[in-house]
Amino acid sequence: MAKYLLLKHYRGAPAPVNDVPMEHWTPQEISAHVRYMNDFADRLRDTGEFVDGQALAPEGTFVRYDGEGRPPVTDGPFAETKDLIAGWTVIDVDSYERALEVAGELSAAPGAGGRPIHEWLEVRPLMGEHCTVTE
Repeated sequence: MAKYLLLKHYRGAPAPVNDVPMEHWTPQEISAHVRYMNDFADRLRDTGEFVDGQALAPEGTFVRYDGEGRPPVTDGPFAETKDLIAGWTVIDVDSYERALEVAGELSAAPGAGGRPIHEWLEVRPLMGEHCTVTE
């Protein structure tokens, strides 16, 4: 088994087919999306492939160590993950091909109008795990 991180991006990847920002969705569309995500995680729990996953709030702060005292905190000028990453899922699967299959299913989450988003997901193996990528 190998662990993979599936990253859901706000931007930085090609635009999804159903590219309506979530802030423009109806409450019913948001509920359907969340229900799909929960059902998706439950299916992977049933197969033993789900490790963890979370949606990320848009709020965040950029922090670094800067010697003694209080660390500097900034809201820029660098691109921050709160502007880039919407959420993540960690899976533990038998192969790279299975990781791609799971990511494809996650990409079908419904969005505006109940239509699949077809969003691009970043699939990355976690370090320290045996990587099965053969390309």
